[in-house]
Amino acid sequence: MDDSGLQIGTVDLGVAGPITFGERGILFLADNVSAKVFAVDVADPGSDAGSEPFDLENVDVRVGSFLGCEAGDVDIRDMAVHPRSHNVYLSVQRGRGDAGQAVLVRIDHLDGSIVDVPLQDVPMAETIIADAPAVDDERMDLTLPQDGQGEEIQVGERTIRVLRQPIRTSTITDMTYVNGALLVAGLSNEEFSSKLRRIPFPFTDERTDNNLEIFHVSHGKWETAAPIRTFVAYDDGQSILASYTCTPVVHFPLTDLTPGTKTVGRTVAELGAVNQPLDMVSFVHDGEEHLLVANTAHGLVKIARRYIETQQALTEPQHPVGVPRETEDLQGITRLANLDSHHVLALQGGEGGQHLRSIKTASL
Repeated sequence: MDDSGLQIGTVDLGVAGPITFGERGILFLADNVSAKVFAVDVADPGSDAGSEPFDLENVDVRVGSFLGCEAGDVDIRDMAVHPRSHNVYLSVQRGRGDAGQAVLVRIDHLDGSIVDVPLQDVPMAETIIADAPAVDDERMDLTLPQDGQGEEIQVGERTIRVLRQPIRTSTITDMTYVNGALLVAGLSNEEFSSKLRRIPFPFTDERTDNNLEIFHVSHGKWETAAPIRTFVAYDDGQSILASYTCTPVVHFPLTDLTPGTKTVGRTVAELGAVNQPLDMVSFVHDGEEHLLVANTAHGLVKIARRYIETQQALTEPQHPVGVPRETEDLQGITRLANLDSHHVLALQGGEGGQHLRSIKTASL
């Protein structure tokens, strides 16, 4: 066992889920089947990379060819960039339904070559989410799918598609590593089920968790059951910004997270009803931090930190709602990751499939 608590073992993934990098290139992988988080030393072979763009056309076709399946059977669940080499890691579900298989692949940022990342006989550790919803919990989590799954329902004059899944599948919805701890968002087995967990790394039992409450502007009510869909560390890791379905953006100072208590977030923006946040990153340009939100209803949304800091909490339905924002003419983005200090990497759907695009932050 090394000083990160890793020892040789096998990562037994039941389903592909969120991934994120921590220190020393340790990759964290979430599995909602087993309600576990795994830490893996991926032994990335790349050399130190500088600031340079990386683009790759038809990544779903390429990954499908590598895995021996059609592009339509490649479900890219998450994306992370190695902090040293800038190689791209994809959490992929190969196939649909019970026949699906969780796979981790790496794309070399220099030549675009694809390899699978070994998960057997590797330095690893695991921790279980003890308060995960039970497998037979009958409560459902509703999302707005983009792949044709689910059922059509009528909302006013609009017909939308929703996917109902057992809340066990949303035990872990997103993760990020901040100041020696893994922050894990998702649902729990409690009545007020929305949860943010803080798990020290190396993994120990000395973890903290908080039930979350937010004001949902488009729903016009306070909520404790809706899970964070995506979130990002903000303000040098002193806080997080999180987003939920239909689409509030909420600020949580980490210093306010007292163990075992309910924490009330400050809703600072509302990006619209019938909208699903897909991913978030923050970046700094000309000394100012900005938030980027990929979502299903609009282009890429950019919000400046200075507006978030001064925004009073939204506590009643109103329009326009919250902080000023800019909407970039960038459609079809489903995943975001910081590539380097000058570029954000985006997974963007479009003609011919899905593509990796480097976006220069100075151009946003």
